[in-house]
Amino acid sequence: MRALFLVAAVDSGGGRRHAQPAVRFLRAFRPTIRSRRSRVTLFQAVGLLMAAVALLAYAFGLLRPLELGVVDAHFSVRGTRKPPADVVVVAVDAATFDSRTSGGLGLQWPFPRSVHAKLIDLLRRDGATSIAIDIQFTEPTVAKEDNALVDAVQRAHGRIVLATTEVDENGHTNVLGGDDVVRELGARVGDSNYETDTGGTIRRVAYSIDKLKAFPIVAAEIASGRTIKRSALGGRSTWIDFAGPPGTIRTVSYSDAVLGRVPASVFRGKAVVVGASAPSLQDVHPTSTSGNGVMAGPEIHANSIETALRGFPLSSVPRSVTGAIIVFLSLVPALAAVRLSALRAIGASLVLAALYVVVTQFAFEHGVVLSFVYPLGGLLLSSGGTLGVHYVLAAFERERVRSVFARFVPEAVVNEVLASTDKDLRLGGVQREGTVLFSDLRGFTTFAEPRSADEVIEILNRYLSSMSDAILAHGGTLVAFMGDGIMAVFGAPLQQVDHADRALAAACEMLSERLPSFNDWMRSTGHGEGFRMGIGLNSGPVMAGNVGHERRLEYTAIGDVVNTASRIEGMTKGTAHSLFLADSTRETLLREPPPLEFVGEFDVRGRAGRIRLWSLVSDGAAAPVAVAAKTPPDPAAPA
Repeated sequence: MRALFLVAAVDSGGGRRHAQPAVRFLRAFRPTIRSRRSRVTLFQAVGLLMAAVALLAYAFGLLRPLELGVVDAHFSVRGTRKPPADVVVVAVDAATFDSRTSGGLGLQWPFPRSVHAKLIDLLRRDGATSIAIDIQFTEPTVAKEDNALVDAVQRAHGRIVLATTEVDENGHTNVLGGDDVVRELGARVGDSNYETDTGGTIRRVAYSIDKLKAFPIVAAEIASGRTIKRSALGGRSTWIDFAGPPGTIRTVSYSDAVLGRVPASVFRGKAVVVGASAPSLQDVHPTSTSGNGVMAGPEIHANSIETALRGFPLSSVPRSVTGAIIVFLSLVPALAAVRLSALRAIGASLVLAALYVVVTQFAFEHGVVLSFVYPLGGLLLSSGGTLGVHYVLAAFERERVRSVFARFVPEAVVNEVLASTDKDLRLGGVQREGTVLFSDLRGFTTFAEPRSADEVIEILNRYLSSMSDAILAHGGTLVAFMGDGIMAVFGAPLQQVDHADRALAAACEMLSERLPSFNDWMRSTGHGEGFRMGIGLNSGPVMAGNVGHERRLEYTAIGDVVNTASRIEGMTKGTAHSLFLADSTRETLLREPPPLEFVGEFDVRGRAGRIRLWSLVSDGAAAPVAVAAKTPPDPAAPA
């Protein structure tokens, strides 16, 4: 009787080098826990889950300090721009407090208001487009001094903005005695406060604070002669597009300006910010471009004014766009994992991450601030998640392969093959030089007909177990059981240079040891006198691999060599020989075989040429029969 195909593989004795073809062989087949559609769904679910995590982190600003730090890094990579030509700072610096002999004013802070009045008049005459005084005048001092300042502000009608940090709940101030006074003088007031991030860092300018327009917004309106609407900022605040680190914007000393030591051209046509820069006056703050240092308040205002004058060139994309980017980058690793191996999918994710780093910097330098941390966080989380799923699936697949192969090959070979595989486990079509063995019991069908199923199965299992042990012991791969028939391959899936020697040794053991032992058991248990067996061996190129459905795979071998081996086994029927081996097998032997005798040349059904057959010298000696006939009995005849 014929049966199905089984396969096994063992180490050929040549060490791990023989496992490498098997590794390639395993990678040709990817057993999965579920269908491919389920695999895709699983990876997509991981990507969406990680996207959800990143979106939640974005919504609640959990990584905002890191995100802001990236913005600072963008400024650093962009470098210092050309100093802006439309703003200048007059700084109350340390030199201003020096004695008159040292070039300073030799005054204590706060300065008399008449000194500020003198500076305002000078800046007005020199042609400043706007004069932003970042000094608070909310409390009266000496009447003479206060009047001098009021008069100077009135003379600079329409060009003065005064700073304050004291605003009531309705946006009103007490600068120079109140809003009505300021309005009568033709001046304006702006809130000089800034919203600060963690660590007190200033990065954004607001449109208004406490219902009062921000100081730099008012100064920019005066300098440009146009009203700035909230919509121009894209929200309640926007990024300050700092020109560079502290000192980038041109700054002159307050004392030099008051004493007339600065050319009028420095101020002509510019927005001038007057304020304190001396550290002792405590108007210094960390910013996006100050690094580990600080920037003086007047220079921060100057950067804000210059940003407003240029139309707020630096803006963030809408939150919806950021959300879409997060989802997209989170799904890429998951989608890549469907078609790529784990390492290649991670490699693709890393390339995408590097590309996104470049894109965010490019966008920043062109005025667009893209979220960096959350999209990359989603990408990295998704990469880690898909990598984990890959390895979980691989573990299941590895166990499935182990389960499948352990039935057909020695455990040592299974371990070696699996240990050599670091990517997807695959089993698929490969071509190997190997030897195919077919065996069959004579008369088993007739023997089985009158007996019970339990008895037949017991006998068959005893026989197949014994013969399988012989095949496995010599490194064979069980391809199939076909009733009482066996098909095995030597040389696949692991390459074996001595496949023919192994196949012949297994056949000899089956005939000389296993079959006599089995027949002794048959007689001792009263099942009968036993059986004869036919074996056919043929060598050459064999195509081996898995066939069937994903849920029901069978390893098999096909090709002319396989078909011919089956025919050769059938040709032993009606002869005194239990073993026929083709001339191709005899010529492939590497070791000295047992004594062989040439049987003859025969026609083989399905082949155009004749085939030369050999057998063991001792095979059939007890019952010699004529084999000179070149056409043996039909192998399809009843066993």
